[in-house]
Amino acid sequence: MHFLDQAKIYIRSGAGGPGAVGFRREKYIEYGGPDGGNGGAGGDIVFEAVPGLNTLIDFRYTQHFKARRGGHGMGQNRTGASASDLVIEVPIGTQIIDEDGETVLADLTEEGQRIVMLRGGLGGRGNASYKTSTNRAPRQHQPGEPGEEMWVWLRLKLLADVGLVGLPNAGKSTFINQVSNARAKVGDYAFTTLIPKLGVVRHKGREFVLADIPGLIEGAADGAGIGDRFLGHIERCRILIHLVDITGPDPAEAMQVVDRELEAYGAGLEDKPRIVVLNKVDLADAELVEAFADELKQAGAEQVFAISGSTGAGVERLLDTVLESLPHRTSSEEGGGEPTEEEGEERPWSPI
Repeated sequence: MHFLDQAKIYIRSGAGGPGAVGFRREKYIEYGGPDGGNGGAGGDIVFEAVPGLNTLIDFRYTQHFKARRGGHGMGQNRTGASASDLVIEVPIGTQIIDEDGETVLADLTEEGQRIVMLRGGLGGRGNASYKTSTNRAPRQHQPGEPGEEMWVWLRLKLLADVGLVGLPNAGKSTFINQVSNARAKVGDYAFTTLIPKLGVVRHKGREFVLADIPGLIEGAADGAGIGDRFLGHIERCRILIHLVDITGPDPAEAMQVVDRELEAYGAGLEDKPRIVVLNKVDLADAELVEAFADELKQAGAEQVFAISGSTGAGVERLLDTVLESLPHRTSSEEGGGEPTEEEGEERPWSPI
């Protein structure tokens, strides 16, 4: 399935049906009088967040959405049928943005959340509703009200608990494959990851969603590399894991490059809790790991974890810290059990 995180679509609610002009013509009724019914209401345009979707690719091929108009009024005071609503299903985390590309009209962040974006037009009045004591045989009626129409942008921001950031080739894909059910592409070249990836991490009776975005390079905020368009997918994350490649030419500078790009992007990313992680420590000795960890602390990291995404060394310690920083949501809420006492015992480790 192709990933698409923004799309522009045209939406139009249904017009109301026109009222009818009619008169009673039953046998033995000397004075029939008007009996034209009202028109039915047009259909609304409704957006609904549904599970199971994580891309807006369907909106690349279907870009126009028009609700049906209401039914015509009929004689014998019959009201026209109201049109059914047109429900547009979108992934959870979709924002609906005005055509200007800036004004957020709605933010669908919960499963089943619905919003009526455009109201259908009201049905017109039939001539029976115009009858008065002085106007016994009115022939006027109303056409239905027109529907509303507009162009909107759909922008998807994936919902994840933890976001994974770093320079290209920092080992993010290897790490997410190691700890979750994701199957991200891994390669020995930059920008192996071209689109965001989601994985569910299960650890000690709890689980959380981890998001991996394409690597950032210096100048990403100005469009260098893949740019910063995918940073929106970690705006909702509670914690960021910043992977730094220990085999790089200057790990401290690599960390600061990503920090500067997060700050340039804004949206509060620079203020989110961050866990700095030295990756690929299986390719370095303990003395070198200790030296680079000290450099990262001097460059601004509060604490540094040393792991190997390929061998799994140090990963469990890192996941323990992530769980401590997240709200306590265990699998017991889904029928599982609380973490055992062994899981809560004092850990024989500490971050570097």
